Amino acid sequence: MQNYLTTVEPIDYLIIGHVTQDLTPDGPVLGGTVSYASLTARALGMRVGIVTACREDFQMPELEGIPVIAAPSENTTTFENIYTPNGRVQYLRNQAAKLTLEMIPPLWRKAPVVHLGALDWEIGEDLLSAFPNALVGLTLQGWLRDWDHTGRVRFRPLKEKEATNLLQNASAAVLSIEDVQGDESMIEELHSVARILVVTEGAAGARLYWNGDGRRFRPPYREEVDPTGAGDIFAAAFFCRLYATNDPWEAARFATKLASFSVLRRGLQGVPTPDEIKESLFEVIEKV
Repeated sequence: MQNYLTTVEPIDYLIIGHVTQDLTPDGPVLGGTVSYASLTARALGMRVGIVTACREDFQMPELEGIPVIAAPSENTTTFENIYTPNGRVQYLRNQAAKLTLEMIPPLWRKAPVVHLGALDWEIGEDLLSAFPNALVGLTLQGWLRDWDHTGRVRFRPLKEKEATNLLQNASAAVLSIEDVQGDESMIEELHSVARILVVTEGAAGARLYWNGDGRRFRPPYREEVDPTGAGDIFAAAFFCRLYATNDPWEAARFATKLASFSVLRRGLQGVPTPDEIKESLFEVIEKV
């Protein structure tokens, strides 16, 4: 793992957040928004850089070729998902160090796209307003949860002041309907503050709120194998396409279709392929 880069090169897409070790029945695997989103942005032709924190001996071969600045930490953020007859129960087993602006090289602070991918409140407040010239995208799940003394993760609604502080400097924000446990009042509050808000809804697609309007985007049907990471792939695709086109509707259409392919494969194998990207760039309009 590369903690300190010998040479810092310019990047297009800076993503900040904890990489994770996810405990699964098949053993530990690399996870986290940072992992899925960075690989997606790279597949879309962006020069990507990651800022994270983890144990110095934590290995991330799946991210080979992407420059990583990883602050040494006593722990690597670790999640365990336990599936019960009543649904999934998630535990936060370990938490890495907080992430702050001083960890980011000055050259990387000039990246035109900055993705704040929080998972466990790890992103310092100094980062929220640190990129005034960038397209700043947030994935909100990490700010919509907390955990009890056992580590069991639970929904934590944002207070009005917290939502305003979080979103006032953001260009766009993405969350899933599961992040707010279906609480439409929370979504209403968030999109009243956010410039652009996208709510993903799994196989049902996504809805986007912008400029006083809201629209739904339906994905093509896919035979689902594993939905893990689909939301993070959606977010990265959305932010990249929004940057390229400055059109939120087009960005949502593209991201919805591209993310739908990801459920066909397990884990990080769901990162989009060149053919899937090419197909998603075009919209087929059926004659009526």
